[in-house]
Amino acid sequence: MNQIIPTPSLKRLPMYYRELIRAIDSGIRYMNSSQLGKVLGIPSTQVRKDLSYVADQGRPGVGYNTRSLADTLENFLGLPQPKNAVLAGVGNLANALILFPGFRHYGIHILYLFDNDPGKIGQELAGRPIYDIHDMAEIIHEQHIPIGIISTPSAAAQQVADTMIEGGVKSIWNFAPITVHATRNVFVLNQDLTVEMAILSFSTLHSDE
Repeated sequence: MNQIIPTPSLKRLPMYYRELIRAIDSGIRYMNSSQLGKVLGIPSTQVRKDLSYVADQGRPGVGYNTRSLADTLENFLGLPQPKNAVLAGVGNLANALILFPGFRHYGIHILYLFDNDPGKIGQELAGRPIYDIHDMAEIIHEQHIPIGIISTPSAAAQQVADTMIEGGVKSIWNFAPITVHATRNVFVLNQDLTVEMAILSFSTLHSDE
């Protein structure tokens, strides 16, 4: 299983992991590809193809051992490994992200907060001090922080991303409503909520057509 996994398949792996954990919590020891696919609305053939990148095929007539497959996905996705992060742009969205309990389960720990507002610098949010954003690259470099999270206004997002890259992050999770780009070999996930809301709006208005 040294082959490169396609991005669409990679994005589905956490979904399989989530359902496997639910199954384990319900006392289910085995699930086959049809059962996993039905829960997620994914064809069973696609489920088997996705899982073939990270695990051996399940037992014929029995399926996958839920605990074993969940452990395999955990290790493949690196979920047990702690991953420290910084967050730039301390507003309402930052507050929600910091308090989100799911980060800890996935090994993500937001350690440092940054902003350019003098009224916020030196204050604390959820027990974390807020630093001057001009110090961000140096702190990322000194502390070897691999993940940068952006929740700034769109006008500042690319510059913030560039500063994170200068500090040495390996991945950027961008929540600003603009597409940011990496100038080096850095993975960027642009999470544009405005696009999702537009799709939701369209689907709501045209649901009866």
